[in-house]
Amino acid sequence: MDQNFSIKYWAEDDKPREKFLLKGKATLSDAELVAILIGSGSRNESAVSLSKKILSSVNNNLNALGKLSIKQLMEFKGIGEAKAVSIAAALELGRRRRTEETAILDKITSSKAVFDIMQPIIGELPHEEFWVLYLNNSNKVIYKSQLSKGGITGTVVDVRLIFKMALEHNATAIILSHNHPSGKLLASDADRAITKKLKFAGEQLDIKVLDHIIITENGYLSFQDEGIF
Repeated sequence: MDQNFSIKYWAEDDKPREKFLLKGKATLSDAELVAILIGSGSRNESAVSLSKKILSSVNNNLNALGKLSIKQLMEFKGIGEAKAVSIAAALELGRRRRTEETAILDKITSSKAVFDIMQPIIGELPHEEFWVLYLNNSNKVIYKSQLSKGGITGTVVDVRLIFKMALEHNATAIILSHNHPSGKLLASDADRAITKKLKFAGEQLDIKVLDHIIITENGYLSFQDEGIF
């Protein structure tokens, strides 16, 4: 690779690393941040230019960039396996950070609080997963668990396992949550049926089912808010 296109040979104003150090990370564009990750571009374009091209392919959406596979990233000239892995790893760290940051929102005061907790976990998955949040008397999340993992259109829910875990963790209430990879915020007949079944079972054990939240990448549907209960 022609070293004239390495970051260290750019004009001072064009060096993302130096800009990061001199002016702070917030001053860098998404393309400049990606350029730092990949270090150098190809023979005919700079790292920033290559980064802009990659971002443009996903409409400058970082969430969409995080969904690209290593193979898809390597389709760009100048992106080898090592650079593709660096990009994917950085975006995965960002996703995990979002998940950890929501830990301070452990007291459920609204359906939005549930969305903030669950969206980073299941909001961008290509398949359905069914999760349960287990709450104490103060509506604080004491445990959360993936109950099932399915295909694009559905999962299987074990009612007995849900309440077995609730009893083990001394939960007084639960909140159901699953994602719709299709992005559609509509409660299916199956969604309504399992919610009704779980609510009835919970009443027998004095464990409240407070809500069922359907999660997508950009939004959510609350059974409680919509009066579906």
